Amino acid sequence: MIEIVTEVDLFHPPARIWRALTERALLAKWFADSAPGSDRWILATAALPGYDGDTEVETVELRAPDRLVVRCREAGRATRLACDLTPTAHGTRLSVREVLEEGDWDADARAEQHEQAVTGRLPAILDWLAFQNVDLRRAEGGLTAELPVVRLLGDDQRRPGPRRVLLAAGAVTLIAAAAGATVWATAGEPPAPAAPTPTTSLVMPSSTTAPSVRPTTARPTPSASRRSASPSPTPSPTPSRTPSPRASTVVAAPLSATYETVTDRVFGYRGEVVLRNPGPAQRPAWTVTVTLHDGATVGSVSGAEATQDGPVVTFTGSALPGGESATIRFDVRDPDPSHNAPAACTTENTPCTPA
Repeated sequence: MIEIVTEVDLFHPPARIWRALTERALLAKWFADSAPGSDRWILATAALPGYDGDTEVETVELRAPDRLVVRCREAGRATRLACDLTPTAHGTRLSVREVLEEGDWDADARAEQHEQAVTGRLPAILDWLAFQNVDLRRAEGGLTAELPVVRLLGDDQRRPGPRRVLLAAGAVTLIAAAAGATVWATAGEPPAPAAPTPTTSLVMPSSTTAPSVRPTTARPTPSASRRSASPSPTPSPTPSRTPSPRASTVVAAPLSATYETVTDRVFGYRGEVVLRNPGPAQRPAWTVTVTLHDGATVGSVSGAEATQDGPVVTFTGSALPGGESATIRFDVRDPDPSHNAPAACTTENTPCTPA
């Protein structure tokens, strides 16, 4: 039996750590997104280093806020993962134990995954949650008593044996926020799609009118003799007018749009809107409106021009030919880690649909 044990001392109460372990929105920020279920759910681990596919998770024991035990199946292997939370004088000790029950794995690589998750990404979420309880207007005392300066345990204080025992210091809230912003700012940007080639606007056909003809009236010719009356001449017929063709009107089909969150971060996300013109007629211009949550701001944008007024971001673009599409990508900074998508998305008052 192969067992990997990771322990970390966190300067946060057990209830806060329990939220980060069990709430889907918070779990997705520091580990992986999940599909909800009852006793079983799917963790989207296929894209994470060291995983060969998504992980099916079954709850074995759930005792809030002290113990969580799950059974995981991924790529032909089965493991049992237990998370135990023990209150300490300065916070909580989190112990993560994973036992291989079926299949094979690289134990060293798996242990490294544990360390990155519980000593790097998890503390960032916990620090943010702690920040919600800080009153920045306090005139006395420190910023918060929940995030003291931490002294790392020396090697002589680590537990003996093959188990890996780690210690993570809870970072000061402002440093954590700055680190999150740095990671967000240094993330690679996708290449901006080429702007569509400008084309001429739709030209409506003009009215065609047949040339007008002035009707002529035949006048009687005077008789050569008064005695013999000449018959009255027949008047020339008046030529009829050719009816003018009416101008035809082409009604543009309404645009449609889909939205997808392509990247999820601790303090923000990257969204993508695909705008489609299903009709044959070209649209000379278009507008997409995205409403963010309070306090969120839009960053870099590709595929459109963007302006923000409060939470409302307006994207505009040039001509969109019939049957073609335009892709807009934009980065959002959001101080609430539970948000991974805007509050609303519309084009021409029509809501965007999920991609």
